[in-house]
Formats: sequence, C-alpha cells, structure tokens
Amino acid sequence: MFFRSLTAAFLIAGSLAVLPSASQAQEDQPLSAKQQDAVKKMIHDYIMENPSIIADAIEALRQKEELAADVSAKKAIVERKADIFEDPESPVLGNAKGDVTVVEFFDYRCPYCKAMTDLVLETVKTDGKVRLVMKELPILGPDSVTAARAALAARNQKKYEEFHRALMKLKGPINDVSVMKTAAEVGLNVEKLKKDMEDDRIDTVLKNNIQLAHALNISGTPGFVIGDQVTPGAMNQQALKQMIDQARKPKS
Repeated sequence: MFFRSLTAAFLIAGSLAVLPSASQAQEDQPLSAKQQDAVKKMIHDYIMENPSIIADAIEALRQKEELAADVSAKKAIVERKADIFEDPESPVLGNAKGDVTVVEFFDYRCPYCKAMTDLVLETVKTDGKVRLVMKELPILGPDSVTAARAALAARNQKKYEEFHRALMKLKGPINDVSVMKTAAEVGLNVEKLKKDMEDDRIDTVLKNNIQLAHALNISGTPGFVIGDQVTPGAMNQQALKQMIDQARKPKS
C-alpha cells in the first residue's frame, strides 16, 4: 500500500508542470506555484513519516528487474540454443555425449573462476554424464584476451584442457610472458601457438561469446547456463550438482 501511495505521489509531482488541477481543467491552467509547493510538502511529509517505503520501492524495483532479466535470458536460451550448446568453436570437456550440458563463461584473470575450476571439473568427472562447454569471455583487459586467444589456439595441438587447467592454476600475473611460459610447461609448441593465435576465427569466437553473454544477461565471470537456467557468479559444489540434477529431470 505504501509503495502504491508513493508511486502515485511521485507521478503527481512529476506531472505538476503539465497537468491541470480538476477545478481548472476547463481553463487548461497548471497548478499555481503555491499549489505545487503544497503537493511537494505533502510528498515530503509522507516519506518522512514512512521512510521504509523507500526501501520497499527499491526492493520492488530490484525484483522487477531480476524478473525481466530472467525472462530475457530464457528467451535467449531458446532463440540461440545452437550458439550456446552446440557451437563447434567452443571447446568441450567432460563427456562429449553427456545427457546434461553445462556452459561456463569465464576469464583466466577472474579469481572466482580460478577458485571454481577444480570444483567444476571434479563435479563433471564424478558425475560422468556431463558435457562441459567452455566459453572464453576475456572481459578483464588485454592480458585476459591474450590468455583466451592462447587457450583457443592450443586446440590445434590438442592440449586445450591441459593448458586451461594450467592457466587457471597459474599464480601471479597473467601476461604474455607467463602465458607462453605456461604453454611450454604443458608441452605446447610455443612458436606454433603464437602463429595460431593470430587466426581470425579466434576473433570471431571471442566476439560471439561476448554477444552471447550480453544476450543472456551475463555481465561478469563466471557465468553458467545449465538446462534452461542462467546463473551469474560463483556457486558451491552442492548448488552446481542441484542444477545439473534439475536439468536432467524430464520436462513435464
């Protein structure tokens, strides 16, 4: 009730300059300065007497925005299903023929992504029937882009997973030097890797991933798509397992 009253009050205040009072409607006259001041004072006094309505309004707006984002994300999952789950340019780990697909958007410089790496891979391995689609989303600067390009290029030497794990476990800054050093440590041919990193197809992959994340309302990393659910941010192992189990249940 408070929220509806506040909304009505704000609408009145916002319309003072253009809407006439009922008694003046026929003359098409706006409220006088004195009348406007009276309405403003009424709104001010009401808010001061009921300050909790501000928090209520903010919470209502937050819930409305979350609902709209969820609806938009679900629509994107339906419309862009192939791009999300079946893009041949996205590396796949786990069981390539699994009955549930987990899609992860990540950045090699994201500490939350790093913290979740073992958790995600362990869950996928233990389950045995999960297909893990990796979406490189380098949003934390040029060094993130370098790492993402290198990881995607490592596919040509069939060492994506090894390199991915190594980059996620890398301590200290991620830059050209540390990325190439890590590449050599996992047995990649560094010169070939550097050449493969210049492939224009990698530009297309990264551009598509960014556009896809935007469509799914994923603005940070990590972000997950499991079944018809989009989950931004990190989660614990139990939550991940629950989402996988939910996605596995037959749809009624």
